[in-house]
Amino acid sequence: MDLGKEFLSCTTEKFHDVKKLAEKAMEQLTLEELNQLPSSESNSIAVIVRHLSGNMIARWTDFLHSDGEKAERNRDLEFEGSYPSKEELLSAWDKGWDALFAALSSLGPDDLMKTVTIRNEPHSVLKAIQRQLSHYSYHIGQIVYIGKQIKDTSWKNLSVPRGKSEQYTEQVKKSRANR
Repeated sequence: MDLGKEFLSCTTEKFHDVKKLAEKAMEQLTLEELNQLPSSESNSIAVIVRHLSGNMIARWTDFLHSDGEKAERNRDLEFEGSYPSKEELLSAWDKGWDALFAALSSLGPDDLMKTVTIRNEPHSVLKAIQRQLSHYSYHIGQIVYIGKQIKDTSWKNLSVPRGKSEQYTEQVKKSRANR
């Protein structure tokens, strides 16, 4: 087994998993709900999407060759405004993820120990990938949490429902046995 290939494969899978988790949360929400501020010191889901998209485009464009903080990025503006439609929000979302997946798919095991910079700070490629996976997971957790707060009892669970762990485990065992 090639450890580098396995790392890239597992990491790509995890990025897809967290992306899908956020999308399942956002599917349940209207544009108005996506723009809702939980409190004066919080970000709306739309703002989190704007920030994630901006971060992904900056970090993953020209990944191996230029600093991950691009001069044309205005991070502060990512925390302002909203989207005029849910389609535009999802388009920005996809644009960021497209940059990430294009960069990841171009990497090979020999790239993992190369050095890239983020805000002029050197990182191994492996460390930079882990940094971004952690960052995106943090914000996607916020998206899910805000969505749950907004939808309350009409929220459609995205993981194991409360009080249903045993049933879920048995269901997984059965599905694996039938493969």
